[in-house]
Amino acid sequence: MYDIVCSLVIYKNDRKQLLDAINSFLNTDLKVRLVLIDNSPNDDLIDIKKDSRVEYIHNPSNPGYGSTHNIAIRKYSGQTKYHLILNPDIYYAKGVIEDIISFMNGDENIGLVMPKVLYPDGKIQYLAKLIPSPYVFFARRFLPLKSLKKNISDRFELRFSGYDTIMEVPYLSGCFMVFRTEVLEQINGFDENIFMHMEDLDITRRCYDAGFKTLFYPNQIVYHDHLFKSFLTVANLKMYFTSAFYYYNKWGWFFDKKRTLINKKTIKAIDSAKRNK
Repeated sequence: MYDIVCSLVIYKNDRKQLLDAINSFLNTDLKVRLVLIDNSPNDDLIDIKKDSRVEYIHNPSNPGYGSTHNIAIRKYSGQTKYHLILNPDIYYAKGVIEDIISFMNGDENIGLVMPKVLYPDGKIQYLAKLIPSPYVFFARRFLPLKSLKKNISDRFELRFSGYDTIMEVPYLSGCFMVFRTEVLEQINGFDENIFMHMEDLDITRRCYDAGFKTLFYPNQIVYHDHLFKSFLTVANLKMYFTSAFYYYNKWGWFFDKKRTLINKKTIKAIDSAKRNK
């Protein structure tokens, strides 16, 4: 039985950056398994790390981000209590995973945890979010008025919280997600109809809907050397919109009552926590 299994989906990644992510996870005394699933056309990265704890799977069919993680989730679901979804552009210090596991062991109702995420220069990435309405989703990207876009984004990204307290959040980033494995089994992993983008929102919401806590945990920090790529190519832009339309067709466009109730509950809880500090 592993303490935690990590799946890391790769595609033509920079070797140094990828090694930083790999070494971060392996820098532990826990019993771990790292599953590298390589969606690249060739297996040039097969020799990226020689370690008995590492399994390399070449998967050139490239079925999508969530579908690829599901390969590892299903293979090891009965062999670990926790499963880490990790991006190849993440790195962190020893002790992060150990503390998150200890925190989750203290409450069986915790289904998902994301730590505080920083840019390499130490600035916060605001990745604990509300569930976006279609207006919020599109307006914060395409509205011409910067002041209005900022107001929308600040509320959506819960910046008023200060990002300094544990809080239950309905949308956590897929760059670093620690799941309780039984939750992934119950909700059947990622929705494989989403190739990329929105899969983290969808799985966080399904975890939340299943009655488990989805928590932002600022007591630990990871670094995300992130470049937002959705608009860099026509293919990525198309993928971005395809995922959005699928998500809203699934959960509801303007008549998603649960979205409104969940967001109100989240804001009320954060406001209450701030008042009681």
